[in-house]
Amino acid sequence: MGTSARLLRLLSLLQTPRDWTGGELAERLEVSPRTIRNDVERLRGLGYPVHATRGSVGGYRLEAGTSLPPLLLEDDEAVAVAIGLRTATSGAVTGIEETSLRALAKLEQVLPPRLRHQVSTLQRATVHVRRRPVATVDSAILIELARLSREHFTVRFDYSDRRQTVSQRRAEPYRIVNSGQRWYLVAWDLDRQDWRTFRVDRMREGMSPGSRFAPRSLTDAEVEALITRGIPVEARHHQARVLVRAPAAELAERFGPWLGTITAVDDTSCVLETGADSLEMLAGYLGLLGADFSVTEPPELVAAVRALAARYAAAT
Repeated sequence: MGTSARLLRLLSLLQTPRDWTGGELAERLEVSPRTIRNDVERLRGLGYPVHATRGSVGGYRLEAGTSLPPLLLEDDEAVAVAIGLRTATSGAVTGIEETSLRALAKLEQVLPPRLRHQVSTLQRATVHVRRRPVATVDSAILIELARLSREHFTVRFDYSDRRQTVSQRRAEPYRIVNSGQRWYLVAWDLDRQDWRTFRVDRMREGMSPGSRFAPRSLTDAEVEALITRGIPVEARHHQARVLVRAPAAELAERFGPWLGTITAVDDTSCVLETGADSLEMLAGYLGLLGADFSVTEPPELVAAVRALAARYAAAT
């Protein structure tokens, strides 16, 4: 292996997020540890910040630098980046489309023909379908929220809920979550003293950072549960309490936490506390439970269920 090819291979290894001992690198490249030390110095001379630590657990790793030297990608990595950039052009982040296309054009210029063919084949055969219009978010807001989360600063912002009611919120930002084509902020609401999720596209411009906070414990699994739970029942326009003739565990497993609160009555029935933004929608949801149910309140929902039942009966 020539010197240039060996340097490229060494750089590829150092770009992985781990420390490499000189012996490991020498074994991988089939050279002596002295050659590795010389090659590391060559990389440093080219502008790559290769950091070395001494000791039994020491080794080499590539650190972030003040400049951006050439980036070396393996074949599968280059294809993955190209596909990701192409996908970003149809995403839900405002202003990223043009930037992604520019970066993709630069990457495709240096891709070997075989890889360029793979990427172009996938692009020609792929159609992006957006089932409904999705509100986009400003990338600057995402970056600022990420910074405040990382540095543990509280944030104050105006928020518009699904009924277009605007309120001022104070929160400790913890995570930014991308779910489908939506971006969410998971945060501790300082006024409600509870975890909340906020759609980033409903956050008004003009966020103001506040004081530092000591971060609370929040696992990735808990973040996922908060996003899955969605809008709490009490925040929906219409609520209902329904007796469902099905085991509580079975109903919870089939629908998940978004449906509402499920409380077991006995081995064969449970009480469901749920809600929706319209009575017609709520009546339709109940019909999809896959089990018999009894609804006694509110009276408006009883009327909606009866009207829906009559409509179905007339259709058959």
